Amino acid sequence: MTDRTKDDGIAKVAELIKDIRIAMMVTLDPSGRPHSRPMATQHAPFDGTLWFMTSADSPKIVEIARDRRVGLSYMSTSAESYLSITGDADVLNDQQRIQELWNPFLRAWFEGPEDPTIRLIRVQVDEAEYWDTPGGKVASLISMVKAAVTGNRSDMSSENRTVTF
Repeated sequence: MTDRTKDDGIAKVAELIKDIRIAMMVTLDPSGRPHSRPMATQHAPFDGTLWFMTSADSPKIVEIARDRRVGLSYMSTSAESYLSITGDADVLNDQQRIQELWNPFLRAWFEGPEDPTIRLIRVQVDEAEYWDTPGGKVASLISMVKAAVTGNRSDMSSENRTVTF
């Protein structure tokens, strides 16, 4: 169902991903097959754009150069929320933005924010589809039991929406 405004969609996506650090990023490999890997979403206010850091010699750089379309999947089992995002990716070497996004955890992969191998991946979100259960696991369990007892699937409290950006 697509029934939210862009601003509502941005707010909902921001709410869903705020506590989920890792996304599975899907690019297309040279033969056109999906290639998925975990990527840390960089902390920046979500405005329809997501940021990631990678190494200049990463295969995903070549894959994005060949086809900018990417998919991102976020999941929080504790909150019973799931998010699938599609968008277009660009690879940037923007030192100012790297400095803004830098955090100490990145030292596991890079020497520091001045490391010449750092590249940014900017994803402009086209569409986001989410499944969310307000109240998390407890609410989900209660609604499943209620639906099972009553036979009424409308008793399920999960929300599924698609937002186009």
